[in-house]
Amino acid sequence: MRLSTIAAAVVLAATPAVAQTYPDRPITVVVPFAAGGPTDTIARITAASMQKVLGQQIIIENAVGAGGTIGSARVARAAPDGYTLLIHHVGLSTAATLYRKLPYDTKTAFVPLGLVTESPQTIIARPDFGPNTLQELIAYIKANGTKVTYAHAGLGAASQLCGMLIQTAIQTQVTTVPYKGNGPIMNDLLGKQVDMTCDQATNTTGPITSKQVKAYAVTTKTRMSTFPDLPTADEAGLKGFEISVWHGVYAPKGTPPEVVKKLSDAIVAAMKDPELAKRFRDITTEPVAPERATPEVHQKMLISEIDRWAPIIKAAGQYAD
Repeated sequence: MRLSTIAAAVVLAATPAVAQTYPDRPITVVVPFAAGGPTDTIARITAASMQKVLGQQIIIENAVGAGGTIGSARVARAAPDGYTLLIHHVGLSTAATLYRKLPYDTKTAFVPLGLVTESPQTIIARPDFGPNTLQELIAYIKANGTKVTYAHAGLGAASQLCGMLIQTAIQTQVTTVPYKGNGPIMNDLLGKQVDMTCDQATNTTGPITSKQVKAYAVTTKTRMSTFPDLPTADEAGLKGFEISVWHGVYAPKGTPPEVVKKLSDAIVAAMKDPELAKRFRDITTEPVAPERATPEVHQKMLISEIDRWAPIIKAAGQYAD
């Protein structure tokens, strides 16, 4: 028997035993963004509920840089044993087009384990900005173009994607100002250093409630229960406009099916955890329905979002080498 055949037979024979004992040590979840940000917060809440089911500690590791691609690459290269996972948002799907030299194939490098949450974004501006409604904002941008400054948290960030979609929808370019995170953006927005941004409701609920910023619209097809009077972008003048920040959990390609099932079952159980639901509500988001916290639904979502964003990014001509 050839050596490669023997090795393959050993792996196959060992797989059920590995699955029976998994997990027998702590699991690392890589977050490709900074600590304290929305993805980091969602990851920590999710991990706290998952570890109740798995019976092992889940450690969060922040691997920051290059629009989330550094952390993603780390997981793509990791051993496919279920001990190194990734939590990422919609930016994983857009990176497939934004970055022309990715060290992994986004469609095949990961095993989607399940969606976790899907959050709206809000279109906001500095408190003294002239426009008072979304229609007025659109007219103002069209009249002033690059005189308008739009802040975002870097290439591939949800705020950058939302800005790209706005500019595409109204066929007008603004001056984009990249930052290293959403915290500094909010500081400069409150300080009237930039005009506007689009950020997750997890970050903007406080400033909107205290009227520190002007809020124009929510980016999902339905209004937020937190702000029932805030219209959707579709209602307020951007017909068909929709972008949500969905998060999912991934394992490296080649992870054994039995391990994938254990992890997926833990995600489904976490989505039913009342403590997780409460903590998600505290940051203005909701857990997905348990039937969406599955590998099958998550895989379809990832592929459809890659295909959806590719023509938008190509039309905008915004790439990273």
